[in-house]
Amino acid sequence: MIDDIPITQAQNEQGANLGIGNANRWDGRIGCQREWSWRGWQIRYSFRHPPEATGLPPMLLIHGFGAAIEHWRYNLSVFAQHTSVYAIDLLGFGGSRKANERYSAYSWAEQVGDFCREIIGCPTVLVGNSIGSLVALTVVAENPALVAGLIMASLPDVSLRQQAAPRFFRPWIEKIENAFSPPWLLNSLFKFIRRPPIIRRWASLAYGLRREQPDPEQFEEELVQIICSPPQDLGAEVAFQQLFSSVRQPHFAPSVRDVLPSLDLPMLLLWGDGDRFIPWRYGEQFAQLNDKIEFQLWPGVGHCLHDECPTKFNQTCLAWLERNFSTVTLRAG
Repeated sequence: MIDDIPITQAQNEQGANLGIGNANRWDGRIGCQREWSWRGWQIRYSFRHPPEATGLPPMLLIHGFGAAIEHWRYNLSVFAQHTSVYAIDLLGFGGSRKANERYSAYSWAEQVGDFCREIIGCPTVLVGNSIGSLVALTVVAENPALVAGLIMASLPDVSLRQQAAPRFFRPWIEKIENAFSPPWLLNSLFKFIRRPPIIRRWASLAYGLRREQPDPEQFEEELVQIICSPPQDLGAEVAFQQLFSSVRQPHFAPSVRDVLPSLDLPMLLLWGDGDRFIPWRYGEQFAQLNDKIEFQLWPGVGHCLHDECPTKFNQTCLAWLERNFSTVTLRAG
């Protein structure tokens, strides 16, 4: 395992930081932050190792669309009591470079795959939320030897969007969407949606009714800071334009329904029945595609299970790790 350049140097080189407190404040919650250079782009990641070796495979946490490493604020330090844990900011998000490039689940999967090879160095359990789950699934589809297991919380299948329209009509849909997405309009949209009131509205839709946090106001304020800060970075507007354009392309990601049946590794699929972004019925359907999938539906929980119910999420993931990878009993955490 390799520990790379401290993130403080990366922040100085980039000319910006997350704006959510100094690094020391977050190190206790999300591990030691570092910079990794991938294809010439600065990528931020963090890590923490357990007090002693446990024999469990390492974990890599992959955030959802618009989020960052800090979204694992209630999870990473708990997992790190039992095994080595890493978290990464996907290109275009968080503290990573806001690149003027085409984005896709495939390109993010290449980023994650190279990270597993160069930094972690052994088969890893990938843990994803939302688009992070799709990226993790794509990594397994492209490079199965890199992955020991999958934990997916709310798994989107963007290919369903294409399949919903008649084949002959799909090129026309793309032309119509392109006509209504000129750069000046996307810039205005970007400046609008990155405002704190809009992020609070998003959170009210993404999060369900059941939350563990004793101080909802502080919880929400920190969440808003986590999501609002990266869009202030240099190049964020251009990256948003590219993301907006890329996600509408027909080959943005593989079909979940095509990939899942072919996988041969332990998988945990978690869903909240209050998820307003991806209906839970998709989880039930996906779980039927492979008998290695353990599916759990959580009542009253929304799209971000790991942040809404971190204690349950942590305990569920650790118990699954124990069942699938450990010959000894895990310490309570």
